[in-house]
Amino acid sequence: MMETIAKQRWIRLIPIAFITYSLAYLDRANYGFGAASGLAKDLHITPGTSSLLGSLFFLGYFFFQVPGASYAEKKSAKKLIFWSLILWGVLASATGLITNIKLLFVIRFALGVVESAVMPSMLVFLSHWFTKKERSRANTFLILGNPATVLWMTIVSGYLLNSFGWRMMFIAEGIPAVIWAFIWWKIVDDKPKDAKWLTDQEKRDFEAQLEKEQEGIAPVKNYGEAFRSKPVILLSAQYFLWSIGVYGFVMWLPSIIKAAPNMSIVETGWLSSVPYILSVVLMLVASYFSDKTLNRSAFVWPFLLIGAVAFYISYAIGTSHFWISFVLLVIAGGTMYAPYGPFFAIIPEILPRNVSGGAMALINSMGALGSFAGSYVVGYLNGATGGFSASYIFMAGSLFLSAILTVWAVNAAKKSKSQSDVKMGA
Repeated sequence: MMETIAKQRWIRLIPIAFITYSLAYLDRANYGFGAASGLAKDLHITPGTSSLLGSLFFLGYFFFQVPGASYAEKKSAKKLIFWSLILWGVLASATGLITNIKLLFVIRFALGVVESAVMPSMLVFLSHWFTKKERSRANTFLILGNPATVLWMTIVSGYLLNSFGWRMMFIAEGIPAVIWAFIWWKIVDDKPKDAKWLTDQEKRDFEAQLEKEQEGIAPVKNYGEAFRSKPVILLSAQYFLWSIGVYGFVMWLPSIIKAAPNMSIVETGWLSSVPYILSVVLMLVASYFSDKTLNRSAFVWPFLLIGAVAFYISYAIGTSHFWISFVLLVIAGGTMYAPYGPFFAIIPEILPRNVSGGAMALINSMGALGSFAGSYVVGYLNGATGGFSASYIFMAGSLFLSAILTVWAVNAAKKSKSQSDVKMGA
Protein backbone atom coordinates (compact mmCIF):
# COMPACT_ATOMS: atom_id res chain seq x y z
CA MET A 1 0.00 0.00 0.00
CA MET A 2 2.81 2.40 0.92
CA GLU A 3 4.41 1.75 -2.48
CA THR A 4 1.19 2.82 -4.22
CA ILE A 5 1.00 5.97 -2.09
CA ALA A 6 4.63 6.76 -2.95
CA LYS A 7 3.91 6.60 -6.69
CA GLN A 8 0.84 8.78 -6.30
CA ARG A 9 2.81 11.41 -4.36
CA TRP A 10 5.61 11.57 -6.91
CA ILE A 11 3.25 11.77 -9.88
CA ARG A 12 0.89 14.33 -8.32
CA LEU A 13 3.22 16.63 -6.39
CA ILE A 14 6.67 16.72 -7.95
CA PRO A 15 5.61 18.17 -11.35
CA ILE A 16 3.63 20.86 -9.49
CA ALA A 17 6.58 21.76 -7.27
CA PHE A 18 8.93 21.81 -10.27
CA ILE A 19 6.72 24.10 -12.36
CA THR A 20 6.08 26.49 -9.45
CA TYR A 21 9.75 26.99 -8.63
CA SER A 22 10.60 27.09 -12.33
CA LEU A 23 8.29 30.07 -12.83
CA ALA A 24 9.77 31.79 -9.78
CA TYR A 25 13.25 31.33 -11.12
CA LEU A 26 12.31 32.52 -14.59
CA ASP A 27 11.07 35.86 -13.27
CA ARG A 28 14.17 36.52 -11.21
CA ALA A 29 16.88 35.37 -13.63
CA ASN A 30 15.74 36.95 -16.90
CA TYR A 31 17.03 40.36 -15.76
CA GLY A 32 20.55 39.39 -16.90
CA PHE A 33 19.29 38.91 -20.45
CA GLY A 34 17.30 42.12 -20.43
CA ALA A 35 20.30 44.07 -19.15
CA ALA A 36 22.53 42.64 -21.87
CA SER A 37 20.00 43.35 -24.63
CA GLY A 38 18.83 46.93 -24.52
CA LEU A 39 17.32 47.59 -21.10
CA ALA A 40 20.48 49.26 -19.78
CA LYS A 41 20.90 51.31 -22.95
CA ASP A 42 17.26 52.44 -23.19
CA LEU A 43 17.07 53.51 -19.55
CA HIS A 44 20.60 54.98 -19.53
CA ILE A 45 21.83 52.62 -16.82
CA THR A 46 25.56 52.63 -16.05
CA PRO A 47 27.43 49.33 -15.45
CA GLY A 48 27.61 50.05 -11.72
CA THR A 49 23.89 50.78 -11.47
CA SER A 50 23.11 47.70 -13.56
CA SER A 51 25.05 45.56 -11.06
CA LEU A 52 23.06 47.07 -8.20
CA LEU A 53 19.75 46.47 -10.00
CA GLY A 54 20.71 42.89 -10.76
CA SER A 55 21.54 42.22 -7.13
CA LEU A 56 18.76 44.28 -5.52
CA PHE A 57 16.36 41.37 -5.93
CA PHE A 58 18.38 39.39 -3.39
CA LEU A 59 18.30 42.15 -0.83
CA GLY A 60 14.49 42.05 -0.90
CA TYR A 61 14.68 38.24 -0.99
CA PHE A 62 16.56 38.25 2.33
CA PHE A 63 13.90 39.82 4.55
CA PHE A 64 10.86 37.51 4.66
CA GLN A 65 12.36 34.03 4.49
CA VAL A 66 11.87 33.05 8.14
CA PRO A 67 8.36 34.59 8.52
CA GLY A 68 7.36 32.84 5.29
CA ALA A 69 8.59 29.45 6.52
CA SER A 70 6.87 29.97 9.87
CA TYR A 71 3.57 30.80 8.15
CA ALA A 72 3.91 27.78 5.84
CA GLU A 73 4.58 25.42 8.78
CA LYS A 74 1.95 26.78 11.17
CA LYS A 75 -0.77 27.82 8.71
CA SER A 76 -0.60 27.18 4.95
CA ALA A 77 2.14 26.90 2.32
CA LYS A 78 -0.63 26.54 -0.27
CA LYS A 79 -2.14 29.96 0.46
CA LEU A 80 1.22 31.74 0.75
CA ILE A 81 2.49 30.43 -2.58
CA PHE A 82 -0.82 31.19 -4.34
CA TRP A 83 -0.57 34.91 -3.55
CA SER A 84 3.16 34.95 -4.22
CA LEU A 85 2.61 33.55 -7.72
CA ILE A 86 0.14 36.30 -8.58
CA LEU A 87 2.24 39.12 -7.16
CA TRP A 88 5.55 38.09 -8.69
CA GLY A 89 3.94 37.51 -12.09
CA VAL A 90 2.49 41.03 -12.05
CA LEU A 91 5.79 42.58 -10.92
CA ALA A 92 7.80 40.65 -13.51
CA SER A 93 5.52 41.78 -16.34
CA ALA A 94 5.58 45.36 -15.02
CA THR A 95 9.34 45.38 -15.61
CA GLY A 96 8.59 45.49 -19.33
CA LEU A 97 6.42 48.61 -18.95
CA ILE A 98 8.66 50.91 -16.93
CA THR A 99 10.31 54.01 -18.39
CA ASN A 100 11.84 55.27 -15.14
CA ILE A 101 14.89 53.77 -13.47
CA LYS A 102 13.49 54.59 -10.02
CA LEU A 103 10.51 52.34 -10.70
CA LEU A 104 12.90 49.61 -11.80
CA PHE A 105 14.64 49.81 -8.41
CA VAL A 106 11.29 49.45 -6.65
CA ILE A 107 10.17 46.52 -8.81
CA ARG A 108 13.42 44.56 -8.42
CA PHE A 109 13.35 44.95 -4.65
CA ALA A 110 9.61 44.14 -4.41
CA LEU A 111 10.07 41.07 -6.61
CA GLY A 112 12.66 39.81 -4.14
CA VAL A 113 10.32 40.42 -1.20
CA VAL A 114 7.44 38.55 -2.85
CA GLU A 115 9.58 35.58 -3.89
CA SER A 116 11.40 35.35 -0.55
CA ALA A 117 8.81 32.99 0.96
CA VAL A 118 8.66 30.61 -2.00
CA MET A 119 11.76 28.44 -1.52
CA PRO A 120 11.40 27.82 2.27
CA SER A 121 7.64 27.31 1.89
CA MET A 122 8.18 24.74 -0.85
CA LEU A 123 10.80 22.92 1.26
CA VAL A 124 8.35 22.85 4.19
CA PHE A 125 5.61 21.63 1.83
CA LEU A 126 7.79 18.77 0.54
CA SER A 127 8.85 17.79 4.08
CA HIS A 128 5.15 17.14 4.81
CA TRP A 129 4.84 14.82 1.83
CA PHE A 130 8.16 12.94 1.48
CA THR A 131 10.12 10.69 3.82
CA LYS A 132 13.80 10.79 4.75
CA LYS A 133 14.71 8.24 2.06
CA GLU A 134 13.00 10.38 -0.59
CA ARG A 135 13.81 13.90 0.54
CA SER A 136 17.03 14.55 -1.37
CA ARG A 137 15.38 13.55 -4.65
CA ALA A 138 12.20 15.51 -3.85
CA ASN A 139 14.27 18.61 -3.08
CA THR A 140 16.26 18.08 -6.26
CA PHE A 141 13.17 17.92 -8.47
CA LEU A 142 12.02 21.16 -6.85
CA ILE A 143 15.34 22.92 -7.35
CA LEU A 144 15.70 21.48 -10.86
CA GLY A 145 13.30 24.31 -11.64
CA ASN A 146 16.40 26.51 -11.32
CA PRO A 147 18.83 25.10 -13.94
CA ALA A 148 16.06 23.63 -16.11
CA THR A 149 14.41 27.07 -16.28
CA VAL A 150 17.67 28.76 -17.17
CA LEU A 151 18.15 26.07 -19.80
CA TRP A 152 14.95 26.86 -21.68
CA MET A 153 14.85 30.51 -20.61
CA THR A 154 18.20 31.25 -22.24
CA ILE A 155 16.88 29.94 -25.55
CA VAL A 156 13.34 31.38 -25.37
CA SER A 157 14.55 34.72 -24.00
CA GLY A 158 17.15 34.94 -26.74
CA TYR A 159 14.48 34.58 -29.43
CA LEU A 160 12.01 36.91 -27.68
CA LEU A 161 14.70 39.56 -27.36
CA ASN A 162 15.78 39.12 -30.96
CA SER A 163 12.21 39.27 -32.32
CA PHE A 164 10.34 41.61 -29.95
CA GLY A 165 12.84 43.35 -27.66
CA TRP A 166 13.39 43.33 -23.90
CA ARG A 167 10.03 44.85 -22.96
CA MET A 168 7.96 42.07 -24.52
CA MET A 169 10.31 39.45 -23.02
CA PHE A 170 9.52 40.62 -19.47
CA ILE A 171 5.78 40.95 -20.15
CA ALA A 172 5.47 37.53 -21.80
CA GLU A 173 7.51 35.73 -19.14
CA GLY A 174 5.55 37.20 -16.20
CA ILE A 175 2.05 36.15 -17.33
CA PRO A 176 2.43 32.33 -16.83
CA ALA A 177 2.95 32.75 -13.05
CA VAL A 178 -0.44 34.43 -12.66
CA ILE A 179 -2.19 31.69 -14.64
CA TRP A 180 -0.38 28.95 -12.72
CA ALA A 181 -1.49 30.41 -9.35
CA PHE A 182 -5.07 29.24 -9.97
CA ILE A 183 -3.94 25.79 -11.12
CA TRP A 184 -1.80 25.49 -7.97
CA TRP A 185 -4.76 26.42 -5.77
CA LYS A 186 -7.00 23.85 -7.41
CA ILE A 187 -4.75 20.79 -7.20
CA VAL A 188 -2.51 21.20 -4.10
CA ASP A 189 -3.16 20.10 -0.49
CA ASP A 190 -1.01 21.36 2.38
CA LYS A 191 -0.68 18.00 4.15
CA PRO A 192 -1.63 14.35 3.57
CA LYS A 193 -4.54 14.67 6.04
CA ASP A 194 -6.11 17.22 3.65
CA ALA A 195 -5.82 15.05 0.52
CA LYS A 196 -9.07 13.64 -0.87
CA TRP A 197 -7.14 11.20 -3.07
CA LEU A 198 -5.84 9.26 -0.01
CA THR A 199 -7.96 6.95 2.13
CA ASP A 200 -8.17 7.58 5.88
CA GLN A 201 -5.95 4.55 6.54
CA GLU A 202 -3.36 5.73 4.01
CA LYS A 203 -3.28 9.13 5.69
CA ARG A 204 -2.75 7.60 9.12
CA ASP A 205 -0.03 5.22 7.93
CA PHE A 206 1.93 7.92 6.14
CA GLU A 207 1.66 10.43 9.01
CA ALA A 208 2.87 7.69 11.39
CA GLN A 209 5.89 7.09 9.16
CA LEU A 210 6.81 10.79 9.22
CA GLU A 211 6.35 10.94 13.01
CA LYS A 212 8.61 7.91 13.48
CA GLU A 213 11.42 9.78 11.71
CA GLN A 214 11.20 12.50 14.34
CA GLU A 215 11.94 10.05 17.17
CA GLY A 216 15.72 10.07 16.72
CA ILE A 217 16.00 13.87 16.62
CA ALA A 218 16.73 15.77 19.84
CA PRO A 219 13.98 18.29 20.72
CA VAL A 220 14.62 22.00 20.11
CA LYS A 221 12.35 24.50 21.86
CA ASN A 222 12.23 27.38 19.40
CA TYR A 223 13.84 29.16 16.47
CA GLY A 224 16.27 31.04 18.73
CA GLU A 225 17.78 27.80 20.02
CA ALA A 226 17.93 26.33 16.53
CA PHE A 227 19.53 29.42 15.01
CA ARG A 228 22.27 29.47 17.67
CA SER A 229 23.29 25.86 17.02
CA LYS A 230 26.72 25.37 15.47
CA PRO A 231 25.54 23.31 12.46
CA VAL A 232 22.97 25.97 11.46
CA ILE A 233 25.51 28.80 11.82
CA LEU A 234 28.08 26.91 9.73
CA LEU A 235 25.55 25.89 7.06
CA SER A 236 24.37 29.51 6.84
CA ALA A 237 27.95 30.68 6.22
CA GLN A 238 28.47 27.83 3.76
CA TYR A 239 25.36 28.71 1.76
CA PHE A 240 26.32 32.39 1.74
CA LEU A 241 29.65 31.54 0.08
CA TRP A 242 28.14 28.94 -2.25
CA SER A 243 25.52 31.42 -3.46
CA ILE A 244 28.21 33.99 -4.26
CA GLY A 245 29.55 31.57 -6.86
CA VAL A 246 26.16 30.45 -8.20
CA TYR A 247 24.54 33.83 -8.71
CA GLY A 248 27.66 35.60 -9.85
CA PHE A 249 27.73 32.90 -12.52
CA VAL A 250 24.00 33.02 -13.39
CA MET A 251 23.73 36.81 -13.62
CA TRP A 252 26.89 37.40 -15.63
CA LEU A 253 27.35 34.30 -17.80
CA PRO A 254 25.42 35.86 -20.74
CA SER A 255 27.66 38.95 -20.62
CA ILE A 256 30.82 36.81 -20.35
CA ILE A 257 29.84 34.78 -23.41
CA LYS A 258 28.57 37.76 -25.41
CA ALA A 259 32.00 39.38 -24.97
CA ALA A 260 33.49 36.74 -27.28
CA PRO A 261 34.20 37.94 -30.85
CA ASN A 262 31.26 37.89 -33.29
CA MET A 263 28.81 36.48 -30.72
CA SER A 264 25.11 37.25 -31.40
CA ILE A 265 22.42 37.33 -28.70
CA VAL A 266 20.82 34.12 -30.05
CA GLU A 267 24.20 32.31 -29.99
CA THR A 268 24.74 33.69 -26.49
CA GLY A 269 21.40 32.18 -25.47
CA TRP A 270 22.28 28.73 -26.81
CA LEU A 271 25.77 28.67 -25.29
CA SER A 272 24.49 29.96 -21.95
CA SER A 273 22.16 26.97 -21.76
CA VAL A 274 24.93 24.33 -21.93
CA PRO A 275 26.06 24.46 -18.25
CA TYR A 276 22.47 23.87 -17.17
CA ILE A 277 22.20 20.66 -19.18
CA LEU A 278 25.11 19.28 -17.17
CA SER A 279 23.52 20.69 -13.99
CA VAL A 280 20.31 18.71 -14.51
CA VAL A 281 22.21 15.44 -15.00
CA LEU A 282 24.49 15.93 -12.00
CA MET A 283 21.64 17.02 -9.71
CA LEU A 284 19.70 13.85 -10.48
CA VAL A 285 22.75 11.62 -10.00
CA ALA A 286 23.83 13.28 -6.73
CA SER A 287 20.34 13.16 -5.18
CA TYR A 288 19.79 9.52 -6.18
CA PHE A 289 22.97 8.29 -4.54
CA SER A 290 22.54 10.60 -1.56
CA ASP A 291 19.13 9.05 -0.81
CA LYS A 292 20.42 5.55 -1.51
CA THR A 293 23.34 5.91 0.93
CA LEU A 294 21.72 8.53 3.23
CA ASN A 295 25.07 10.32 3.06
CA ARG A 296 24.55 14.03 2.45
CA SER A 297 27.99 15.60 2.91
CA ALA A 298 29.72 13.29 0.40
CA PHE A 299 27.42 14.60 -2.33
CA VAL A 300 27.90 18.28 -1.50
CA TRP A 301 31.50 19.33 -0.82
CA PRO A 302 33.28 17.39 -3.64
CA PHE A 303 31.12 19.08 -6.28
CA LEU A 304 31.77 22.54 -4.82
CA LEU A 305 35.49 21.83 -4.77
CA ILE A 306 35.45 20.80 -8.44
CA GLY A 307 33.55 24.01 -9.29
CA ALA A 308 36.17 26.08 -7.48
CA VAL A 309 39.02 24.39 -9.34
CA ALA A 310 37.28 24.81 -12.72
CA PHE A 311 36.83 28.55 -12.10
CA TYR A 312 40.48 28.91 -11.11
CA ILE A 313 41.84 27.04 -14.15
CA SER A 314 39.55 29.11 -16.39
CA TYR A 315 41.13 32.20 -14.86
CA ALA A 316 44.67 30.78 -15.29
CA ILE A 317 44.08 30.04 -18.99
CA GLY A 318 42.85 33.56 -19.62
CA THR A 319 40.53 35.03 -22.22
CA SER A 320 42.67 34.18 -25.23
CA HIS A 321 41.34 30.60 -25.38
CA PHE A 322 37.57 31.14 -25.30
CA TRP A 323 36.41 27.58 -25.97
CA ILE A 324 38.65 25.97 -23.35
CA SER A 325 37.52 28.61 -20.87
CA PHE A 326 33.90 27.95 -21.87
CA VAL A 327 34.21 24.18 -21.22
CA LEU A 328 35.60 24.93 -17.77
CA LEU A 329 32.71 27.31 -17.11
CA VAL A 330 30.30 24.52 -18.11
CA ILE A 331 31.96 22.21 -15.56
CA ALA A 332 31.86 24.91 -12.89
CA GLY A 333 28.19 25.63 -13.56
CA GLY A 334 27.20 21.97 -13.53
CA THR A 335 29.00 21.10 -10.31
CA MET A 336 27.73 24.20 -8.47
CA TYR A 337 24.14 23.02 -8.94
CA ALA A 338 24.65 19.30 -8.30
CA PRO A 339 24.52 19.34 -4.45
CA TYR A 340 21.26 21.26 -3.84
CA GLY A 341 19.05 18.22 -3.11
CA PRO A 342 21.42 16.57 -0.61
CA PHE A 343 22.20 19.93 1.01
CA PHE A 344 18.59 20.79 1.83
CA ALA A 345 18.03 17.25 3.12
CA ILE A 346 20.56 17.86 5.93
CA ILE A 347 18.49 20.17 8.15
CA PRO A 348 15.29 18.04 8.47
CA GLU A 349 17.53 15.17 9.58
CA ILE A 350 19.25 17.09 12.41
CA LEU A 351 16.44 19.38 13.64
CA PRO A 352 12.83 18.57 14.61
CA ARG A 353 9.90 19.64 12.46
CA ASN A 354 8.89 22.60 14.65
CA VAL A 355 12.13 24.45 13.81
CA SER A 356 13.56 22.79 10.67
CA GLY A 357 11.53 24.98 8.29
CA GLY A 358 12.73 28.15 9.99
CA ALA A 359 16.33 26.91 9.97
CA MET A 360 16.14 26.17 6.23
CA ALA A 361 14.69 29.64 5.73
CA LEU A 362 17.55 31.24 7.71
CA ILE A 363 20.11 29.34 5.66
CA ASN A 364 18.32 30.27 2.44
CA SER A 365 18.20 33.93 3.51
CA MET A 366 21.96 33.89 4.02
CA GLY A 367 22.14 32.44 0.53
CA ALA A 368 20.15 35.48 -0.60
CA LEU A 369 22.78 37.76 0.91
CA GLY A 370 25.46 35.71 -0.82
CA SER A 371 23.52 36.03 -4.06
CA PHE A 372 23.34 39.80 -3.56
CA ALA A 373 27.09 39.94 -2.91
CA GLY A 374 27.88 37.59 -5.79
CA SER A 375 25.83 39.32 -8.46
CA TYR A 376 26.91 42.80 -7.32
CA VAL A 377 30.62 42.17 -6.68
CA VAL A 378 31.07 40.11 -9.85
CA GLY A 379 29.45 42.91 -11.86
CA TYR A 380 31.60 45.50 -10.08
CA LEU A 381 34.82 43.54 -10.70
CA ASN A 382 33.92 43.06 -14.36
CA GLY A 383 33.39 46.81 -14.78
CA ALA A 384 36.38 47.90 -12.67
CA THR A 385 38.91 45.57 -14.32
CA GLY A 386 37.48 45.57 -17.85
CA GLY A 387 37.50 41.77 -17.91
CA PHE A 388 36.33 38.64 -16.12
CA SER A 389 39.52 37.23 -14.55
CA ALA A 390 39.07 38.90 -11.14
CA SER A 391 35.50 37.68 -10.84
CA TYR A 392 36.60 34.10 -11.66
CA ILE A 393 39.03 34.22 -8.73
CA PHE A 394 36.35 35.67 -6.46
CA MET A 395 33.85 32.91 -7.33
CA ALA A 396 36.51 30.17 -7.09
CA GLY A 397 37.58 31.29 -3.62
CA SER A 398 33.99 31.44 -2.38
CA LEU A 399 33.21 27.92 -3.60
CA PHE A 400 36.43 26.54 -2.08
CA LEU A 401 35.56 27.94 1.35
CA SER A 402 31.98 26.66 1.09
CA ALA A 403 33.30 23.12 0.47
CA ILE A 404 35.38 23.29 3.66
CA LEU A 405 32.46 24.63 5.71
CA THR A 406 30.20 21.78 4.50
CA VAL A 407 32.47 19.16 6.07
CA TRP A 408 32.81 21.22 9.25
CA ALA A 409 29.03 21.71 9.58
CA VAL A 410 28.13 18.04 9.09
CA ASN A 411 30.81 16.92 11.55
CA ALA A 412 29.45 19.45 14.07
CA ALA A 413 25.94 18.02 13.59
CA LYS A 414 27.20 14.46 14.16
CA LYS A 415 29.04 15.56 17.32
CA SER A 416 25.95 17.38 18.60
CA LYS A 417 23.78 14.29 17.97
CA SER A 418 26.26 12.04 19.81
CA GLN A 419 26.25 14.36 22.82
CA SER A 420 22.44 14.45 22.78
CA ASP A 421 22.24 10.64 22.61
CA VAL A 422 24.57 10.37 25.62
CA LYS A 423 22.41 12.80 27.62
CA MET A 424 19.21 10.98 26.69
CA GLY A 425 20.82 7.65 27.65
CA ALA A 426 21.91 9.10 30.99
